Amino acid sequence: TILGQHVFPELEVGKAGFRSGRYMASTDEIHLTFLGKGGHAAMPHIIDDPVLAMAETLVSLQTVVSRKTPPEIPCVLSFGAVKAEGATNIIPSEVFVHGTFRTFDEKWRTRAHQLITEKAKAIAAAHGCSCKVVIDKGYPMVENHPEVTAAARHAAEKYLGKENVVDLGIRMTAEDFGSFAQQIPACFYRLGTRNQAKGITAGLHTSYFDVDEKSLETGTGLLVYEALQQLKS
Repeated sequence: TILGQHVFPELEVGKAGFRSGRYMASTDEIHLTFLGKGGHAAMPHIIDDPVLAMAETLVSLQTVVSRKTPPEIPCVLSFGAVKAEGATNIIPSEVFVHGTFRTFDEKWRTRAHQLITEKAKAIAAAHGCSCKVVIDKGYPMVENHPEVTAAARHAAEKYLGKENVVDLGIRMTAEDFGSFAQQIPACFYRLGTRNQAKGITAGLHTSYFDVDEKSLETGTGLLVYEALQQLKS
């Protein structure tokens, strides 16, 4: 058995959250490089515009999620970085795009990678350009073992009080803990760090993130208690 505890600013300090089964998504990095014949922006008729190819591709790729994903499978495709070193009157020969793909189903994950690759290459070709697609496969989804999670939740209710233990929804964020959970019966749960009265409310991965330091005491005690209860069982 393996347990994982993660801070959670959406929960007040002194609370913990659990979810059995599928909890956090798998994650993959998507890297697209569009190559064309750049040139003067005033003469688009003699160039092959990779910026336009990129723009159409980013919009069209959203149909992989909205039109191809089975409705029972959560799925996200987002792009957060675009680099085209042209100017107001210069269309570059290269455009770089970077994004992330996340889901909860391995069969669909593989199929989606194929669709992303095929669509990006086809749209680029329609513009007289080419597209190099690199998909770096990342962490698998986090799936909490039902029996281990039930035992961990029961222990948390005894340690914190039943009123301080809550249900969690699925999250499209990802964790390397998913790799452990594929090998060992696992439970990955959340520890409340929020304190509304003190203004400690900022989300994870923000420049303002902070924790109520009471959570350090709560988290240490809870994880030790969880481990002892798992050993007893």
